[in-house]
Amino acid sequence: MGVPDADGQGPPDGLPGLPPEWGRVVVPDDASALAEEARQVRRELRRGPRHTHRPARVRLGLPLLVLLVSMLATLAGLAAVTWPRPQRSGDAPTVLPRATTAAPSAVGPLPALDLVGADDTPVPLRSLLPAMIILVDACACADEVGTAAATAPAGVTVVTVTEGRRAGPATATGVRPLGDPAGGLRSYLHLAAQPGTGVALLVDRQGRLVRVVPELGPATDYRDDLVRLAG
Repeated sequence: MGVPDADGQGPPDGLPGLPPEWGRVVVPDDASALAEEARQVRRELRRGPRHTHRPARVRLGLPLLVLLVSMLATLAGLAAVTWPRPQRSGDAPTVLPRATTAAPSAVGPLPALDLVGADDTPVPLRSLLPAMIILVDACACADEVGTAAATAPAGVTVVTVTEGRRAGPATATGVRPLGDPAGGLRSYLHLAAQPGTGVALLVDRQGRLVRVVPELGPATDYRDDLVRLAG
């Protein structure tokens, strides 16, 4: 037997009892009277999945998409930094040059300096012009100085200058060794001493520096300049 409904009436014969919270259940004689309720139930069923499941997928999908894009961007940045780059054919390795002090090609007239001779007497620089003045405080360069003395034409004085109060020794015939107590020549020309390198200054009769040879080498490098100084 079924459980009575809300009005105290029992269920029809052969039907199970219904929960009392459903209230009074009326079964119409004409089934067409339920058509509107049936359409509403079908409409709710069709609309239900779209409103219940899709927002959940959207709410879950957006954070995952943002996380995936962030991970890909991070991996791409790491690959760009750490990935080895192939060296192109024909590329030469980068070589950093040794820091040097560039020598001026011509700086105008030299100052009226007084150098020091072997007997500690002052020697005015302008009294030796025209001259090839070789700075030998960083390099004795005896062979190169001897070559310059042998190449210099008559009337051109070859002078070796050592920074300090003492003149260096005469390393070749016809060479005048002098000292530069105050280092005036290097200071005026902004020339830093490079170990093992002799620098030559070619000065004409007017005291004008016409050329600087930053590293004294073969006579072919400056022979024509010496001839012009003598002219």
